[in-house]
Amino acid sequence: MAGENLAATTIGALLARDGGSVKTGPFGTTLKAKEYSKTGVPLISVGEVGYGSLRIHESTPRAPREVVERLPEYVLQAGDIVFGRKGAVDRSAMVKPEQAGWFLGSDGIRLRLPSTCDARFIAYQLQGYEARSWLLQRATGTTMASLNQSTIERLPIALPPLPEQRAIAHILGTLDDKIELIRRMNETLEAMARSLFKSWFVDFDPVRAKAEGRDPGLPKPLADLFPARLVDSELGEIPEGWGVRPLRDLTAYLARGIGPEYIESGGVCVLNQKCIRDRRIDFTKAPRHDQSKKSTDGRLLSRLDVLVNSTGVGTLGRVAQLLCLPEPAIVDSHVTVLRAAQDVDPWFLGIGLTGREVEIEALGEGSTGQTELSRVRLGELVCLVPPSEAQKQFGLAAAQLLERLSKAQQESSTIDALRAVMLPKLISGELRVEDAEKFIGNTI
Repeated sequence: MAGENLAATTIGALLARDGGSVKTGPFGTTLKAKEYSKTGVPLISVGEVGYGSLRIHESTPRAPREVVERLPEYVLQAGDIVFGRKGAVDRSAMVKPEQAGWFLGSDGIRLRLPSTCDARFIAYQLQGYEARSWLLQRATGTTMASLNQSTIERLPIALPPLPEQRAIAHILGTLDDKIELIRRMNETLEAMARSLFKSWFVDFDPVRAKAEGRDPGLPKPLADLFPARLVDSELGEIPEGWGVRPLRDLTAYLARGIGPEYIESGGVCVLNQKCIRDRRIDFTKAPRHDQSKKSTDGRLLSRLDVLVNSTGVGTLGRVAQLLCLPEPAIVDSHVTVLRAAQDVDPWFLGIGLTGREVEIEALGEGSTGQTELSRVRLGELVCLVPPSEAQKQFGLAAAQLLERLSKAQQESSTIDALRAVMLPKLISGELRVEDAEKFIGNTI
């Protein structure tokens, strides 16, 4: 691709010339919260829009069929690009074919592009550093950043000839396909670890099997770790001889982070609430802290620490375990760190807590928008405590699965970083499409 073939324009100019539209999700009297349901079409708002991907969650509201039929103009189509309207306004993602039919929520904005451009190429461009920075700098609002249709229409974009748009989108899509393959594999590995945890420590399958005179299906040394009877406790029925203790007793460290002194480069990595999502920790979104202005002594994270988002509705309660630690890091004051006590298996603690996000979210206190989860309240969370050897045996099994997951996550992060570097170079013409294709073919 030659640099002279590059054409600069804006989203608004493209739409005015070739068609398409920008539309804000329904709010106010158009769609009231009481019309939401637990079944139906997912409502896509800022909470479902990631950096380049749409993800629905257990808490994602739904629109019933009658709402969709009444408001067809808010039904999303494949190729639409959705922005978060409030808060994380630099996030955007393109609707995939399998997501077509989802519904635009009140805190979302939809961009529908004309056929004269490649929607994937524009979507990748909007995920780049320059576009995201532009949106953050021009978002309105004093207490919370907010986007509107006018801001999106003024957003500058590069628009090379359509064949080159498609070629660039194909290259970046190849990287995305690899990332998606890794994500699916990781979901399988995590599901296997969670299934084992549920069988042993939630459903108590080996205990019930022994109580009914059945073979628990485990080697004898493992089967001997489980009693043959359930007894009552404040958590309900638990295996005989197992304990119930508050979370604070299972940790050697339980504390909030510090208020960072931010620095553009250097310093130490700061994991904040944006870095914790979908039980994953994303180092690429982490800012930096100037250690010369505020010490981090005793604050550095350790591998297998558990991080809990502790501020704000919609964010509070997200939990993730630090499976890898590519560099020294701390957390900011909105995140709580838990480190397993010496007699507690860290894998047991991590899987257990990441599976209790709904309960942890319910521990938050305060008014809407100001909800806080105190260290004391979190420490009072009641936990099942199996014998150390049962925890250890689970940890050995879980580690085999989650260590593979950790390595795959690092590979995914490397590919994501490669995509971020290649994007501006491909758009500017500094990197030729042919060279990029050869490089990717030799690399992944």
